[in-house]
Amino acid sequence: MALLFDFEKPIIELEQKISELQKFSAEKDIDLSREVETLEKKVSLLKKEIYGNLEPWQKVQIARHSERPNFYDYAPLLFDDFIELKGDRLFADDHAIAGGIALFHGIAVTVVAQVKGKDTKENIKRNFGMPHPEGYRKALRLMDQAEKFRRPILTFIDTPGAACDLPAEERGQGEAIARCLLAMSGYHVPVISTVIGEGGSGGALALGVGNVVLMLENSFYSVIAPESCASILWKDTSKAKEAAAALKFTAQDLLRLGVVDEVVREPQGGAHYNLRQTADELSQVISKYLVRLRTEPADVLQEKRYQKIRAIGVYQEKNETN
Repeated sequence: MALLFDFEKPIIELEQKISELQKFSAEKDIDLSREVETLEKKVSLLKKEIYGNLEPWQKVQIARHSERPNFYDYAPLLFDDFIELKGDRLFADDHAIAGGIALFHGIAVTVVAQVKGKDTKENIKRNFGMPHPEGYRKALRLMDQAEKFRRPILTFIDTPGAACDLPAEERGQGEAIARCLLAMSGYHVPVISTVIGEGGSGGALALGVGNVVLMLENSFYSVIAPESCASILWKDTSKAKEAAAALKFTAQDLLRLGVVDEVVREPQGGAHYNLRQTADELSQVISKYLVRLRTEPADVLQEKRYQKIRAIGVYQEKNETN
């Protein structure tokens, strides 16, 4: 059974009652179909009420769910003939970033993704999805190759943020991220970036300079994690829930703010409840935008992408006259 959150307990309790009634009905040969049907309607209404009104902190919990699909779960459902390419040709192969070439709806594309682990052992191997400089240099190598051979670039974002340990700083973390930002803003091929889980700080933005930016329904994309924000503002990490509400970083918030172009629907409760349904939704949305972007001239793609990232956070102040 998937990890359950507190807000899901009323649903589980009703589903358990339904299971008990069905078992009792079978054992005693008593018709309880009407009672079961009534409870099933209550469950359906309760799911719509709970999952349709999730608070930002609850979305954070779903985005971080240990069973939430990562890139390797989606890859076989989204792509044909995915060939993974490893290493940055300078230092090492960073397991927090995966990438390669594939066919997407018959179109040759380059794919770059941040990857979290599913358990402790895998998370240690992948540094909990936090790339080191060699990861971003691997991403840059693959994206430069895509530009050379005129392949569209699809990136998938899922990281708490870039690695911030001493080795990362020694090997030039800031410079590696900056080079990704610079290069992505200048490519002449279509770039589609999708947030599939956490989108944390510059570590996420390094793969987020796209012509189109998509977000799964229960993902978030933020300059800072809610715990870190609470620590700075209130000197109290227990106020992460309040920070999550203040940051306006959910997919729905960012769609209203014009930071993302579309929110991709997930099954009720999150992507971990139905991987294939989520992958199908994601495939359709990416395909829709890719078809459109491939018709635009190269210089237009470049300019629109540059202006899109420059427009984030732009605001106007009204001059008040006495």
